[in-house]
Amino acid sequence: MAHAGAAADEVMLVGFDFGSTTSSAMAARARIALNCATGRQEFQNPRVVYRSEPVFTPFRVAGDIDISNLEQHVERWLAEGGIAPEAIFSGGAIVTGLASEGANAEALAKLVEARLGDAIIATARDPALESWLAFMGSCGGLSRALPERAILNLDIGGGTTNAALGQAGEVIASGCHFIGARHLRFAPGSYRLAFVSRRARAVLDHLGIAAAEGETLTAREVAAVTAFLVRALEALAEGDGAFFRAEPARLLVDVALALPASRDPAVTFSGGVGELVYAARSGAGLPPTTAFGDLGIDLARAILASPRLSRDLDLVPEHGGRATVCGLTLHATEVSGATLHLPDTVPLPLRELPVLASLPSDADSARLNEAVALVARTRAGGCIRIGGGADLRSAAAVKALGTRVAAALAAVPLDATRPLVLLLAENAAKTVGLYATDFGRAPAPLLVIDEVPDRPAQFARVGKARGGMVPISFYGLN
Repeated sequence: MAHAGAAADEVMLVGFDFGSTTSSAMAARARIALNCATGRQEFQNPRVVYRSEPVFTPFRVAGDIDISNLEQHVERWLAEGGIAPEAIFSGGAIVTGLASEGANAEALAKLVEARLGDAIIATARDPALESWLAFMGSCGGLSRALPERAILNLDIGGGTTNAALGQAGEVIASGCHFIGARHLRFAPGSYRLAFVSRRARAVLDHLGIAAAEGETLTAREVAAVTAFLVRALEALAEGDGAFFRAEPARLLVDVALALPASRDPAVTFSGGVGELVYAARSGAGLPPTTAFGDLGIDLARAILASPRLSRDLDLVPEHGGRATVCGLTLHATEVSGATLHLPDTVPLPLRELPVLASLPSDADSARLNEAVALVARTRAGGCIRIGGGADLRSAAAVKALGTRVAAALAAVPLDATRPLVLLLAENAAKTVGLYATDFGRAPAPLLVIDEVPDRPAQFARVGKARGGMVPISFYGLN
């Protein structure tokens, strides 16, 4: 779908998802405006202007990704969507599931980042981020509309199930398990095995199924495998950690999901299997036997037959199989406030900045000095999150913080290759920066960015400024 004319005050947001089964792209336009409720700048009225048709992720015989093939798809998507790399304000690309286990997954992420320039952050294998993105892209709106209900979203693809528990639009817990449709692959239209992953082999051995590649599973054996996978999904919904401590389910755990006690969440689905579940639930029916060459259709059918997993199918999330790419496009990036401290001596963008500390705004000088010392030992700079503590809405608190930052920078000088980025929750960046640099008389490689929501992440990326604001992307979520 190509986009119509764009309003002059809109920005372009893009996302690319390279998964175990399919890959796709999305582009949207949105206005940056003040939220009157939170007082923060944000993307408002986003409208999707391009959705690519999903393509099967191409793999080579060796099992890694066919990058040259995917590069052609990326070029086609850019052309179809009328997406000029220089016009992109923010975006993301992520390699997920079995695709991320390929030897060249990181190379694919870097290729996309290089092709699309400074606005894109690309990463391979970031399970907690994948779970967060899928939740926000599928049922973030549903969760905000039903704030009293805890919702567990299971994003089921070819290689993994990314689980995220949220309430009132906020993710509370997340996990990732190797539960997916393509651990067993078949000749389409049959159950003749074409590929068995090592985790699937462990499950087959546990079930007493000796079939090897080239052999055909019986209907009873297929039912046994899907029953095991559904039991694993039910264990996620029930918070049954004991199931995943036993063999062979232990091998399915990538990032364990820890549900808070006494939770009985509604369960929603996204990803390719989730899309099949809701299509069948609406009466559309399911495709014929192994039409996609995997267990996706059988797994969807088994989910529909599970009382626990099918209990809440009246709650239909958005975007189905495109939840992750939608989350990347619309939710992966925050917008800063408009009164920032951005010295000309620190060129943007800044990539892969570790978030080294999270301090209250009234943190004492010793703690602040220790955090700045960590930045001094990084390869290319780092972030310190400032929030809580004394209220930075008072002039005295802002001056006190800026003065302590100035003292820390004097005690631990930073060179230009290792900038310090302070991320503030409150609207006080400009003033903190002025005090921290003695109103320009003690210049330092310091950026102060305000109105940044608290995101429990290990890394951040600060994009190029536009209209006095910068996009901030987080990844490596805890």
